[in-house]
Amino acid sequence: MKIVVLDGYTENPGDISWEPLEALGDVTVYDRTSYEESPLIAERIGDAEIAVINKTPISRATIDACPNLKAIAVLATGYNVADYEYAKEKGIPVMNVPVYGTDNVSQFAVSLMLEACSHIGFHSDSVHAGEWASNQDWCYWRFPMIEVSGKTAGIIGLGKIGVNTAKILNALNMKVIAFDTFQSEAGKAVAEYVDLDELLEKSDFIFLHCPLFPSTQGIINKDNIARMKDGVILINNSRGPLVVEQDLADALNSGKIACAAVDVVSTEPIKPDNVLLTAKNCIITPHISWATREARERIMQTTADNIRAFREGKPVNVVNK
Repeated sequence: MKIVVLDGYTENPGDISWEPLEALGDVTVYDRTSYEESPLIAERIGDAEIAVINKTPISRATIDACPNLKAIAVLATGYNVADYEYAKEKGIPVMNVPVYGTDNVSQFAVSLMLEACSHIGFHSDSVHAGEWASNQDWCYWRFPMIEVSGKTAGIIGLGKIGVNTAKILNALNMKVIAFDTFQSEAGKAVAEYVDLDELLEKSDFIFLHCPLFPSTQGIINKDNIARMKDGVILINNSRGPLVVEQDLADALNSGKIACAAVDVVSTEPIKPDNVLLTAKNCIITPHISWATREARERIMQTTADNIRAFREGKPVNVVNK
């Protein structure tokens, strides 16, 4: 079985092994191919039976140009980079990794909140730049320091990651409220379900942990921002298009939102003219909530398990049944 990995560098920049895939067949790994439609994609797939992708797209044209392609494995949960509907028409299953990073995504979300409250990175940089050594006082801070204990955190989207984040916030002595169209017993154990308006009005911190659907796209917009507390802090390490970025930038620049800490933006990699780059008090990290070694090893193993199950005629984690 021929397996081609089209953009393997993000999954494995060299600190883990491709051995779980190599045990299944003849594997060719390209660090990078293209994030845009390109004839090179089909050229590199060639006569391979399995294409493994992260963000390299596989379009209708690519599928038609690769008649030996039997399955597509995605090294991620999101699978919209593949034309999965056309793949279904051609009898090609698209398999993803549905769960791999619950703990580290929650860890990162809370880290973003704590950075927004304590500005540890900024102050460390200032010390290394000599500001403490030349300071006339024994200590200093350049931003207000915020204590989270006793504050209210609102979570939009109380699935597995949202529940896990809520557990951490509870341990920090925060009151946790949540909005989700589906209410679970696991959610009720860690948060109080409220409607969206109440969450917006009562939260000192708002976490986005919801998937990107038509109903959630742009859920953070000027109208919903107007319903928020003055000085609220927004954390988003879910999906960039949940936020209308111009509306968020306006709210940051006016002070309505005191700080935003985001790991995702509307177009990735971020465009040089993204309005959040010049907005006040906006922490931006390059979509790395998922990227611990432990999580990437789980992605690798699940992808290998997906391919093995397909080879055995019992495919799993198929998103286009």
